[in-house]
Amino acid sequence: MTARWSTPGSPVCTPDWLALREPADAAARAPELVELLLSRLPDRPLVVRDLGCGTGSMGRWLVPLLPRRQHWVLHDRDTALLERAAAGLPPGVTAETRAGDLTDLDATRLAGTSLVTASALLDLLTAHEVDALAAACTAAGCPALLTMSVVGSVSLSPADPLDAEFAAAFDAHQRRARGGGAAAGRRLLGPDAVAVTADAFRRHGAHVVTASSPWRLGPAEAELAEEWLRGWLAAACEQRPELDATSCLRRRLDALASGDLGIVVGHADLLALPSAARPGSLS
Repeated sequence: MTARWSTPGSPVCTPDWLALREPADAAARAPELVELLLSRLPDRPLVVRDLGCGTGSMGRWLVPLLPRRQHWVLHDRDTALLERAAAGLPPGVTAETRAGDLTDLDATRLAGTSLVTASALLDLLTAHEVDALAAACTAAGCPALLTMSVVGSVSLSPADPLDAEFAAAFDAHQRRARGGGAAAGRRLLGPDAVAVTADAFRRHGAHVVTASSPWRLGPAEAELAEEWLRGWLAAACEQRPELDATSCLRRRLDALASGDLGIVVGHADLLALPSAARPGSLS
């Protein structure tokens, strides 16, 4: 049993999966963090670096919320996704693309950047990589708005006796070491990403604010709910092969089809403001 488009927690994301989740991400993100950010942006045209941009959903959500002219620098390993992202930004925004590894940014490369942003990225990084990102942003005096990271909280209604086992197995799957070759042994942060990233930015002198940004999936989001459910159970069973998700999936899909299944998938957004950008109203 596998997800048709993308397994949650996998770095392999197809355009179809990204398009399916985009409305849910947009509804879940915490606009109050953007409000905190606005007064600390420079009074000039903005340069925004979007890390792991995918098809550009973060830009489509954030561009209308930011003032002034904007130039977006889009980073992703997938050149096809980069092309889609650049073409899909709102009118009036200029963009350039950067293909390759986005984990090697440093303060020098961030010079002139007004904001670093990302969506659904932190849980795919390691502790070392988020520490390097925090060091680069703070040294460059660049705020970071990092959204839609999973936090290991899943609630399904009605509840099932096996929910806790599947959830624990899925979280372990996200934390396992992955990669081959030079990437062998990369232990991803998974549901620990927000806490680890917040600690990293604070160690480097930034002020950090987090906000909950859960998906709330019901009958109106049935297609996304099904894809997420299939991927969630598949990842859990890959981690613990003794788990049998067949009957659970059938029950859940029947409940979804009848409009009786509700799913809340926990995510969190994080805003990091280097000391020079710290708002006076916050401590």
